[in-house]
Amino acid sequence: MTTLTKVAALVNAGDRIGYEGQWRTIKATRTDIGAMGGLFVVVTWEEGGTERFRAGDELLLERSGAA
Repeated sequence: MTTLTKVAALVNAGDRIGYEGQWRTIKATRTDIGAMGGLFVVVTWEEGGTERFRAGDELLLERSGAA
């Protein structure tokens, strides 16, 4: 496996993100606008729950060596 970074606005269902000390898989994404007008990406995890990331945040992704 290899790791890479991807901007939150570009993540897709099936991407695996290193978050809070474990790897989680994205089930779905949607966008949201924050109170001050900033763009956020809301991620729903296959493992359960959701998290919000600023659209420009760089996230650590796991990708198989075949990618």
